[in-house]
Amino acid sequence: MYIPVTFDGGIQRNEAIEIKVRNFKDLNLQERHIEEFLRKNINLLFGDDQTLLVVGQQVRNASNGISDLTAIDADGNIVLIEIKRDVQDIKARKEPFEFQAIRYAASYAKISTPESLVELVYSSYIEIHKDEYELGDLTPSEKARRELNKFLSSNDALKTFNKKQRIILIASSFDEQTLSAVAWLIANGVDALCLNITPVFMGEQGFLRIEKILPPAQLDDFYVGLAGEGSTIKEEIISTDSGFNRTWLPRMDQLFEWELIKAGDSIEIKEFESSEAIIIDDTLVRFNGEEISYNNWGKKVTGWSSISIYEWAMLSSIKKTLHELRMEKMAELEEAKASQGEKVQNEEVG
Repeated sequence: MYIPVTFDGGIQRNEAIEIKVRNFKDLNLQERHIEEFLRKNINLLFGDDQTLLVVGQQVRNASNGISDLTAIDADGNIVLIEIKRDVQDIKARKEPFEFQAIRYAASYAKISTPESLVELVYSSYIEIHKDEYELGDLTPSEKARRELNKFLSSNDALKTFNKKQRIILIASSFDEQTLSAVAWLIANGVDALCLNITPVFMGEQGFLRIEKILPPAQLDDFYVGLAGEGSTIKEEIISTDSGFNRTWLPRMDQLFEWELIKAGDSIEIKEFESSEAIIIDDTLVRFNGEEISYNNWGKKVTGWSSISIYEWAMLSSIKKTLHELRMEKMAELEEAKASQGEKVQNEEVG
């Protein structure tokens, strides 16, 4: 996956453009720069399919260890996100990258209630970044409590709060020892993930290349999914709220092709008032006079760091989510395909 980063410049027709892979050191970017960028744009790692609320940054535990970013997912799991620039930075540490993350995750395992998370982590986060919140007469602690309870209740995750912890390791390159250790953790039931993020330039246009290194892909990740006769379903592997799990589902452009949604349709975020937007195309909506992406619209409405837009966006006219619409269409295609198969079989028998 490539995520564009805003730089000046462009590509002209018939112009030869050099594609160059860079590194963060060459760009004079420190780990803190990457951390801050991801804090504000965590949705870029997961696209439109992960619902997350960032609740902590540079959190210190009882042993004086400091974790990079902390989030909550839609299942109520605490997500620990640790960042290094590259393999050199990983090797330079006295403590192994994955062991550092395990220690922090173990600290978070002791948090048993949302109130504890607010007290120990989230209220301090809002205090540090209070210019990003509309506090009104609320204290950071009160705001944190409201935001977290709203997030957990909206996602029906109050009863499953912090039943497990997830680990996400991010770097532009990993050493074999780290990957070996993480592969062993995954094989033994630990919810861990390694992501490569690499700066890539096409002329003056910058991109972030995002690649999942672990868990590894399975053979059936590459199988073509459901398609009705004559259909041109465009599919890709997407993530779910328990991590980068495998599933094949049509994306926004296919919903347009199926005419399940179209330009001019009214769309809203379920359970959130004053969230109505107007669909422009398969990438943008108009919300409060602004043309923005579906995910950024969802983030503005909910206040969450990332949102699984297919699960939360619904057509105002029929009150069905985009996920419900695409699943109904796929079931319809499957039924038509089965009926066609039965018809052919009957003709052959006849």
